[in-house]
Amino acid sequence: MSGRVDEDTGGQADGRVGGRVDAHHHIWDLSVREQSWMVGPELDPVRRNFTIDDLAPLASAADVTATVVVQTVSVAAETPEFLDVAAGNELVAGVVGWVDLTAPDVADALAGLQNRPDGSWLKGIRHQVHDEADPRWLCRPDVRAGLKAVADAGLVYDLLTKTPQLPAAVQTVAALPELAFVVDHISKPVIGADPEPWATELRALAALPNVSCKLSGMVTEASWTDWKVADLQPYVEVVLDAFGPDRVMFGSDWPVCLLAASYAEVVEAAEELTAGLTPAERNAIFSTTARRVYHLT
Repeated sequence: MSGRVDEDTGGQADGRVGGRVDAHHHIWDLSVREQSWMVGPELDPVRRNFTIDDLAPLASAADVTATVVVQTVSVAAETPEFLDVAAGNELVAGVVGWVDLTAPDVADALAGLQNRPDGSWLKGIRHQVHDEADPRWLCRPDVRAGLKAVADAGLVYDLLTKTPQLPAAVQTVAALPELAFVVDHISKPVIGADPEPWATELRALAALPNVSCKLSGMVTEASWTDWKVADLQPYVEVVLDAFGPDRVMFGSDWPVCLLAASYAEVVEAAEELTAGLTPAERNAIFSTTARRVYHLT
C-alpha cells in the first residue's frame, strides 16, 4: 500500500489507518437472501450481487482507503457476515449492523456480536426507522431501552429517517446524551422540493452535540436521470451550516447510488460541494469525522 500523502484530504493513503473514508456503503449476495426493499423494475440495475471486491478498485481510484459497511435488511444473520468480511479485508474498517432494539435481550445480542473474534469491527447499529408505520417509533419505551443498550455497549446508532421521523429523532437524541448518533443520507429530503420542514427539523437535530450527519444518499433523492450538483447544493449548505464540517462525513451509498450515479460521480459531486471549504474542513468530511465518531483504527 502506498504511503502517498493526499493533499486534498491531508491523510496518508496507507490502508485503514489513513486516507479518505467512505462512511456508508453496502454489500449483498442475493443467493444468500433477498433484499426485501428491492421492489419494482426501477431497481433492476442493482438487483445483482455486490461484493467488497467490486468496490475495491472504485475506492482505490477515489483515494478511499477505509470504509464502513452498513446493514441492508433487518435480519440478525447479516451482521456476523459483515463482521467476517471486515476481518478478512483491509478496506473495511467498520460495520454498522442490526439487532432488534425492541427485544428484551438486546444487550445480550450486542454482547454476543462484540464477543466474537471479529467483534471489534462492530461500530454501530441501524434500523430502517423510516419504514416504520409509527413516525414516533424512536420514542417507544422498548426502542429507547434498546438504544440505551447500544450506548452501554459503546456503539454508535445510525438514524435512517425521513422528514416525518425527525421530530421523534430530536427528542430521542436529546433523551440519550450518552449515545452518539449519525444521520444517514441527510435524512432524505426530496431534492428539488421545498426544503421545509426538513431544514428546520434538521437544524433542531444538529443543535444537539451528540449527533453527526452523513453527506450520502443524495443523488437517489434527486432525479435519477438528470440530477446536477447544483440541485444538491442548497441541502448541503443547510447541513454544513447546521452541523459544521467536524460533524459531517462523506458516504457513497454504493451500490444504491448506481441508480443515479457511478461511484466516481458521487465522489466528484462531494468534492465539488465542499470545494469552498478549507483543507482542514474537507479533511474532516472525507476522513477525520468518520474516524472519530466510529472509532476507526
